[in-house]
Amino acid sequence: MAGRRSNERALGFFFDTNKCIGCRTCHVACKDLHNLNLGPIPRKVRAFEVGSFPNVDGFRLAESCYHCTDARCMRACPTAAIYRAEDGTVQVNQELCIGCAACVPACPYGAPQMVTDKRVMVKCDSCIELRAGGQNPVCVDACLMRCLDFGSMGELAAKHGPGLVNELPVMPSSRTTNPNVVIKAKPVALRRDFREVEI
Repeated sequence: MAGRRSNERALGFFFDTNKCIGCRTCHVACKDLHNLNLGPIPRKVRAFEVGSFPNVDGFRLAESCYHCTDARCMRACPTAAIYRAEDGTVQVNQELCIGCAACVPACPYGAPQMVTDKRVMVKCDSCIELRAGGQNPVCVDACLMRCLDFGSMGELAAKHGPGLVNELPVMPSSRTTNPNVVIKAKPVALRRDFREVEI
């Protein structure tokens, strides 16, 4: 994989920029499962353009918490509400969360988000309860184009490789957090002349 050396046993997500059509079904499924009608969006979909008329192309990126090996949000949390579960994913104990929001600026990916009326933080929990029952994260099964997957970095690389990358130019550098994500990038997603667009 291009980029950093990955911990092959760490759990995380796969995303295929070649297949995503920006339908946001993953986004809606996540919000529905966690009863988040307004406010936080644990899995969000962004769209980007590259080039200039008449040679314009684009791609989409579905983002969530990457359950980083070096999770800055955990270090920033003063109450240890953010912790690493036995399976290695980064989880939140909302009973310990005091709503201080120290984790929000600490995460370069924008994963922690505050539920303002409850003063607690939420983020992708990789559907840990569904997975305990043998199911996939809800975003994976909801994806119409099958561009999302979840598993160990080694399994995902073997299943979806070769040519996977750990970051795109539109993302912050992975060197400081070691996010557990692998991406099948279409060529335009590797260009640096990108512009974010509304979808």
